[in-house]
Amino acid sequence: MRPVVVLGYGMMPVDEHWNLSLRELAGNAALSALENAGTPPIDAIFIGNMMSGTANHQQHLGAYLADWIGMPMVEAVRIEAACASGAATFRAGLMAVASGEADSVLVTAAEKMTDSPSDEISAELATAADADWEVETGISFVGLNALLMQRYMHEYGWTKEHFAPFSINAHANGARNPNARFQKEIGLATYMNAAMVAPPINIMDASPVGDGAAACVLMAADMASHFSQNAIIEVAASASATDSLAVHDRNDALWLNAAYRSAIDAYSQAALSPAEIDLFELHDAFSIMAALSLEAAGFTERGSAPRMALDGEIGLLGRLPIATMGGLKARGHPVGATGMYQIAEVVQQLMHEAGKNQVDGARIGMAQNIGGSGSNILTHILRRVDL
Repeated sequence: MRPVVVLGYGMMPVDEHWNLSLRELAGNAALSALENAGTPPIDAIFIGNMMSGTANHQQHLGAYLADWIGMPMVEAVRIEAACASGAATFRAGLMAVASGEADSVLVTAAEKMTDSPSDEISAELATAADADWEVETGISFVGLNALLMQRYMHEYGWTKEHFAPFSINAHANGARNPNARFQKEIGLATYMNAAMVAPPINIMDASPVGDGAAACVLMAADMASHFSQNAIIEVAASASATDSLAVHDRNDALWLNAAYRSAIDAYSQAALSPAEIDLFELHDAFSIMAALSLEAAGFTERGSAPRMALDGEIGLLGRLPIATMGGLKARGHPVGATGMYQIAEVVQQLMHEAGKNQVDGARIGMAQNIGGSGSNILTHILRRVDL
């Protein structure tokens, strides 16, 4: 397998884009990435999405996007892996280039959710859970995560207040990100007094949905010097793992085994340890998921993630900056596109283009995208290489 680099990236602001269609959202992000990459030739297009068939009444997104951006003869397909669709799409494009099947590919992920009634979106999100054993009981994703958070607090002795730093950090970073859904800082009082959704989860523990799209251009490393003069972003590792779809089928509900497996595989591929990661874009769809991800990926001991947050280790100046552009909590969670936003934000950091949110001297970044309640997890490690 040959080395692959990310040559360029593009992101649309996460918002309620009433004036843009799904094709315009995806197309604008794709064209932005192509321009950022120096407009290289493209051999294939991969587009990630979870719910366009129901939310937008549109399938066949490969041809849909290729036609819109003026590449109607290029191979193009859609990739779906629930909330992990973005990272799964990136991995599909990566494998195409690494294998030699393509020299350069455009990977895009998009989701348009706010045109549909909220109850329809909630029902569609539930399709990422086990239809027979979870959805039939009436439980929602918020409910599943509430059960996990309750159990975590019971097992390790933490209280609701101890999870506040995850949300406070995300909003502090989102306040300085022009692409973020929420660009306002919050404090402890706002977190503690927020409306409850499913105890102990309140709205400050849960990420907002929205409309969004992000894209990257991948190219064989030996060709990239023709398009980049300063630095390239190498894909040092790409790993994917699955766990049971239903949470109750796992031996340990508080251990994200797929996160652990994919992270261990990624560290091995990149010949790195967790201590060498400069920033981590984790899947903080809920505060409890941020905690479980930090532990499964080896950044802290089991049951200790809230302490890591309380001690300020997750901030931009901390030991391991997370959610550096706001994360899912503040940037927003357009589900099928989220994984691509995470990777694009890591690239942005490693290119030293993150503005006020720049992690000083960032050279190695990791992104972890979660589908379902931990049933499909992909981990990517990217590394800056100066030319």
